[in-house]
Amino acid sequence: MAQVLRALPKQSDPNLLVGTEHFEDAGVYRLDDLTAIVVTVDFFPPLVDDPYTFGQIAAANSLSDIYAMGGRPLTALNIVGFPDEELPAEILGDILRGGGERVRAAGAVVAGGHSVRDTEIKFGLSVTGLIHPDQIVTNGGAREGDALVLTKPIGSGVLTSAAKANKIGDEDLAEAIDVMTDLNAGACEAMLEVGIHAATDITGFGLIGHAHEMGDAANVTLRINTNVVPLLEQTMKLAGKGMLTRAYQSNLAYVGDRIDSTGADGLLLNVLADAQTSGGLLIAVAPDKADDLVAGLKRRKTRAAAIIGDIRPHSDRTVVAMS
Repeated sequence: MAQVLRALPKQSDPNLLVGTEHFEDAGVYRLDDLTAIVVTVDFFPPLVDDPYTFGQIAAANSLSDIYAMGGRPLTALNIVGFPDEELPAEILGDILRGGGERVRAAGAVVAGGHSVRDTEIKFGLSVTGLIHPDQIVTNGGAREGDALVLTKPIGSGVLTSAAKANKIGDEDLAEAIDVMTDLNAGACEAMLEVGIHAATDITGFGLIGHAHEMGDAANVTLRINTNVVPLLEQTMKLAGKGMLTRAYQSNLAYVGDRIDSTGADGLLLNVLADAQTSGGLLIAVAPDKADDLVAGLKRRKTRAAAIIGDIRPHSDRTVVAMS
């Protein structure tokens, strides 16, 4: 995708405040001096068997991009691919109900959508949010000395892979479902309350891939203490049995030689590079505000509130993963 985007004509609208330059979580377009809209879209095939739960997860994942930018979700459009000749319409109804529940929980409304006949189920949202043009949070603002804070545990890719392979039951997947359906609204509120320098949400590129993008955008190096990164229960046990998505390999290849992982455990590194769905926010915050941010996250009962590293001066590496 990066190669494709580089070949496209550059856009030059002065009101496009955030575009595709640094692979941000969402685009931002200024309407006037006080108002900008945040726009994003995301959809994917089912990760779990229950249609309602899948709808919740997909919606929470889409809404997360708005929160990562510091915005407030306003409207959502459903995006649906569905094999209507093979599956009953009730399944689609459950998916849409699950998605709608998460949109309402975010204080937004579903304003419509679009569906196509497909060979497999796909669902997600196109979300529009609001933000003040001077309060946009990007992935490119990290500064030397900042602390790195993570707001959800890692491991959804491992656990959903294990569930698909019938290696764990529904009760073992419950924690991952709770994490994936949880909105990043509280994390967004906490980071705006204390004032932070940069943020991104952890999704398809995994913690390592999104950390690389943050370091590359800000021309700094992110140092991650891999041993303190919060993990879902059973993640390492299942990863040791091969229950990783294929994405961890492509994500490590994407980062390439921009990561120094000589001091990290190999299996744990693979887990941290594995794709996540509806993951938490990775936040760069001034060191004197880090404890306030963690306290604010805990007050809002975010799934994690862990300081996992810091920002170092620019080098030929964007990420240093250490034990």
